Amino acid sequence: MELFNKYKNLLETAIKAVHERTFFAAFPEHPSPKIYGETADEEGLQNYESHLGKQFDELLQEGATSWSGSEESPYLKESLNITYPVTPVEVLIDNSEKAFEQWRKVTLERRAGILLESLEQIKKRFFEIAYATMHTTGQGYMMAFQASGPHAADRALEAVAAGYEELKRFPRSAFWVKPMGKFNIQLEKEWRAVSKGIGVVIGCSTFPTWNSVPGLFADLITGNTAIAKPHPGAVLPMAIVVAEIQKTLNNNGFDPHVCQLAIDNETALISKDLAENDKVKVIDFTGNSEFGAYLENLKGKQVFTEKTGVNSVILDSVDDIDKVAANLSFALCLYSGQMCTAPQNFYVPENGISTPEGKVTFDEFAEKMKEHIQLLTGNSKAAPFVLGAIQNEKTYKRLAEVEQSGKLLLKSTVLDNPMFKNARTATPVVLEVKAEDKDLYGQELFGPIALIIKTKNTDHSIELAKELAMTQGAISCGAYTTDPDVKEKIADQMALAATPVSFNLTGAIYMNQNAGFSDFHVTGGNPAGNASFTNPEYIIKRFTWVGHREPAQI
Repeated sequence: MELFNKYKNLLETAIKAVHERTFFAAFPEHPSPKIYGETADEEGLQNYESHLGKQFDELLQEGATSWSGSEESPYLKESLNITYPVTPVEVLIDNSEKAFEQWRKVTLERRAGILLESLEQIKKRFFEIAYATMHTTGQGYMMAFQASGPHAADRALEAVAAGYEELKRFPRSAFWVKPMGKFNIQLEKEWRAVSKGIGVVIGCSTFPTWNSVPGLFADLITGNTAIAKPHPGAVLPMAIVVAEIQKTLNNNGFDPHVCQLAIDNETALISKDLAENDKVKVIDFTGNSEFGAYLENLKGKQVFTEKTGVNSVILDSVDDIDKVAANLSFALCLYSGQMCTAPQNFYVPENGISTPEGKVTFDEFAEKMKEHIQLLTGNSKAAPFVLGAIQNEKTYKRLAEVEQSGKLLLKSTVLDNPMFKNARTATPVVLEVKAEDKDLYGQELFGPIALIIKTKNTDHSIELAKELAMTQGAISCGAYTTDPDVKEKIADQMALAATPVSFNLTGAIYMNQNAGFSDFHVTGGNPAGNASFTNPEYIIKRFTWVGHREPAQI
């Protein structure tokens, strides 16, 4: 109970935040020397660089038969030359199955204490993880620090808090009496939260920890063992996370195989082998819709997915068109549009957008977007950090293909990065698209791509945004209107499509951003994914309540 008592106040505060949905962050998001130490950044960089060209030997798991690694820095376009222990699937499963027998019987309080202690150890490596994320995903430094460090840790804490509460929801025993007239039936009853078994968490290449730790910690708090299978292009951030969990388990007398790292490469992928194994009962996945749909159709598995979607922006009326264009341009440029919440389709009525100064025409809005994109991408001090780098060549090539698909308003160009001369970079491409061209805008075009679509009116815009959310999926939606009735219609119709809407955002808040303990990430109600972290369903499907009863001994 020592570790549980150490973090009891934090856990109670986190549970309170889950209910109140107001701002709460356990891990400060700014890499301030006053918070993390004067030398934390420098040491983090040194620790990251110490991994380059070497074997990652921190994992406390047995059974590896070889070493492999294929990560490449989008900033340097060079291999990191880090290799990781490759453990055969059957060995990973066997290790996990043995560890499950111990872990499932651990008290909830001890499990919570172990997991919160592991987060504290991970916190000490936030800067190292930030550089690892930069050079595997292409994220800018600040985003890499925040998303893979504090924000990911907050999401992990959120999963622990939600799991702890759900496992405490019902009593473990009760004395049950049913009056029968001249006598009573008296039973002793008990209930057990029975863990499902082995969980597998399959990660993505752009947000290796933020998208993986919620499922990982949700599995572990509910008494399941977990195998983390990162994308082969972004392994190091999750390798560090798993290493710290294993060390914390080992230091407290538990089998480190409760949590393992699974390694593969693009020519020998193992996700299907893991997923189809009969002993794997829970799967978390972030990635493309095709593989996500395959996982969802596996029998005998509890699957949680976040897949692709088409995110829309509905423009009806605004107070200040420049502030709106600036906000949307930044949202588009942020990490070069490589976010599952980034805007893609911008719906503008053919009769323009209403403002206090009169109508802004379709062409004028398009010009505003171009101007603000160019203002940002032309800022040599800010642009490299905001746009980062393109994670892989497929995204980079997509830009050239899209430029040939519609009326080109703004061509994508290479963005000079003074710190990394070889960085794979691209500024946004902007196209004018007709409403009837659904073959183009009715799909996710991952990357810095903006399609400005001319609609008949705002009702038509709502109809198109809703239709695509329901058929293709959507994770976010932006909307701008000064009319309360229009706002309610957008909110109502997009809610029917299970899509959250960010209304009238200007300034330093963007539709891309989701806050732990407040925003549900993905709703699970449209084709963009079948799960939402962290809501109760995300937790309770990882275990089963089983009751036993017997006559009371009076």
